[in-house]
Parts: sequence; structure tokens; C-alpha cells
Amino acid sequence: MRLTAPDGFDVRERLGSALFARVAGPDGPKNRARIHGTPGPRWFGPDRPVRRVHGDASMFIGGLSALLLQSLHPLAMAAVSAHSGFRGDPWGRLQRTSTFLAVTTYGTAESAQEACERVRAVHERVRGVTSDGTAYHAADPHLLGWVHVAEIDSFLHAHQRYGARPLSDADCDAYVADTARVATALGVPDPPTDRAGLRERLTAYRSETRSTPEAREAARFLLLNPPVPFVARLPYGVLAANAVSLLPDWAAAELGLPRPQLVDSVCVRPLGRAFTSAVRWALAPSRARTGAPIA
Repeated sequence: MRLTAPDGFDVRERLGSALFARVAGPDGPKNRARIHGTPGPRWFGPDRPVRRVHGDASMFIGGLSALLLQSLHPLAMAAVSAHSGFRGDPWGRLQRTSTFLAVTTYGTAESAQEACERVRAVHERVRGVTSDGTAYHAADPHLLGWVHVAEIDSFLHAHQRYGARPLSDADCDAYVADTARVATALGVPDPPTDRAGLRERLTAYRSETRSTPEAREAARFLLLNPPVPFVARLPYGVLAANAVSLLPDWAAAELGLPRPQLVDSVCVRPLGRAFTSAVRWALAPSRARTGAPIA
């Protein structure tokens, strides 16, 4: 379907361009051409599950859910709160993250390795002390492991619930194995390589996770006071509600986020599927021209 205004203006193109600009930033088109157009070997071939997951609109929901879940490790949240600048420049942080995911998923092996080395250099400089006097270091392999498993679990759950083509059981395991390649390059020791290992690792971190004032403040910022224009508040509300819906029960409870089961199943999830379908529709023309996914 093509929506065109009386003057010939293509609404679909406009929506897709605006959305891509928000996610990828002003250098998005140039980065996309470089990532997908540079010849050379890749970490992941075109048939790998990581490409399907990271190129799907479900990543919008999975990404926000991952941030909420990651915030429940006090040391990780302290590092983000003190050093990431996510409140002052949330769109910039999103754009840097989306570019990193695109490079490591679709770029050349050389570019992917260089991107991981840059992130490791940033992590090495991030050190501090929490409000209760506990020291943290973003390059701590154990802390990196939490960030990784919380992120990958969120991405995978979002894809299986909202993705255009959910993965088979075998491909779910393959996705976890694919992402372990990136995690290893970032300094995560022995990352899980299948869903069973992913669940086991998440459970092992449970005793370390809890809600903190910083985590609750971040949740309020991300869910209630996002830096989006008024016209985008309703679709963002759908995105936020579905991000909360994806959280493990214990995580939603820690953050004090209500999830009435009836409302979740009858209203929230159907709206989430409509949201991701709309994003795919808006981005399809650009994707068809370039052969590239969302990133």
C-alpha cells in the first residue's frame, strides 16, 4: 500500500526516512552504504539467525526491554548513570548502539573487530564507586557478561513474540551462538552458546540484581519521560508497554511496573504486533532499495 498526499508527497517514504534518521543518526545513509557495501569476509553469512533477528523491527521493543533489564544490576546501572550520558543525549546513545550492532552483524570482519576494540577501550576508562561505596569497572568480564546475556535474552524474546519470521528452536540456539562471537570480542569470558546456557547464566546473576534508585529513575525516564515529540507519544507508549511486557516477572516487580495479565494479552501484545508491522511497512522502501535491514 502506498499513501501519497495530494501534492504527490509519499507518506511512507517520509515516515521511513524520519525513523531511520532517529535510529541511525545523520551519518546513517553513509554508514549503511559502508557497512553493507564494503567487500570482504563477514563474521556472519547471509543465512545466519543473527542477521534475521537484528534486522527485524522487533529490535525496537527488544532494545528498550534490554535497557530496563540491564539496569537491575547495581554496578552496571551505576556505570551507565555516571558515564553514558543517556539522559543528556539519548538519541546519540541509541545511534551509536545501532551502528555498533549493524557493523558487528553485517559489516566486514575487520570492521567488526575494530568496533569491538573501540568499545573495549571505552569500557577500560569507565571506573567509579556506587552510592554505597562499591567499586565498579565497565571492563570487568563478569559485569560484561551480565550486560550481554540480558541484552541477547531480550532481543531473542522480542523476535520470537513480534518478529516477522520467528526462529525455529535450532535457530534460536544458533542465534545465541552467533552473538557469543561478538561477546567474546568484547571481553566476555565463555559466553553462552545456546538457550539453555543463556537461561542458566541469567539465573546465576539473579542474586546480584535488584532495584536501585538509579534503576527506578532510569525506568521513569525511559517509560514516562522519553525525549520524543508529542506526535510520537502514542506509538512510543505502545513500544514502552511491550518492552515492559517482555521483562521477566521478577524484573518487572523489582522496578514496580504493573502488568495486569488480561490487559497484557488482550491489548498490549496485539498493539505491539501492530507497532512492529507498521515499522516494517515504513522502512520497506528503503530496505528494498539498498538490500539492507533496519540498520
